[in-house]
Amino acid sequence: MRGAHDARSLDFAPYPLRSFQGGPALDNFVVISGCSGGGKSALLAELGRRGHPIVEEPGRRIVKQELKTGGSALPWVDEVAFARRAIALALADRATASGLDGWVFFDRGLVDAAAGFQHLTGEQMLGALGQCHRYHRRVFLTPPWHEIYATDPERRHGFDVAAAEYSRLCEAYPLLGYEVLLLPKVDVMERADFVLRMLGEGP
Repeated sequence: MRGAHDARSLDFAPYPLRSFQGGPALDNFVVISGCSGGGKSALLAELGRRGHPIVEEPGRRIVKQELKTGGSALPWVDEVAFARRAIALALADRATASGLDGWVFFDRGLVDAAAGFQHLTGEQMLGALGQCHRYHRRVFLTPPWHEIYATDPERRHGFDVAAAEYSRLCEAYPLLGYEVLLLPKVDVMERADFVLRMLGEGP
């Protein structure tokens, strides 16, 4: 039940191998994506405080793990290995969260990971993978927000790289049949209100 995971993110296994076979379309799985540094994490934290299960960004978890263990699957070392890990982790996240009731909010997800891998390698996997593992039809994107953008030990790329990724996602999600809603540049509580209002009362 929703209350069992109030105000905290879920604990997911590291990087299990998953097949790319189709899974169910889970209408309670909601993706918050968009431009990095645009306030996604703050929004997810606010939704968690309101009692909704949240799934932390795969990329952030991978970077933390690789820095801790001295690994090389880092976006500034081996981008392709990083993207492969992100796909595996996004698939694992979906499986782990599949038994939860109510809205489950994802900080990025499988489409982001597959779009990144396809951009790096040219391997056309986004369409098949993105169609097999669906999220709620409405996806929320944070637009580029230069005034609040900042780097940190886990986000080392510049604003131009973040904006380019955002542009790719603005194309990828509609191509897969999702309705993209841009998050307004307002405070985090207003953003959370906006998300929940756009979703309605329940999945």
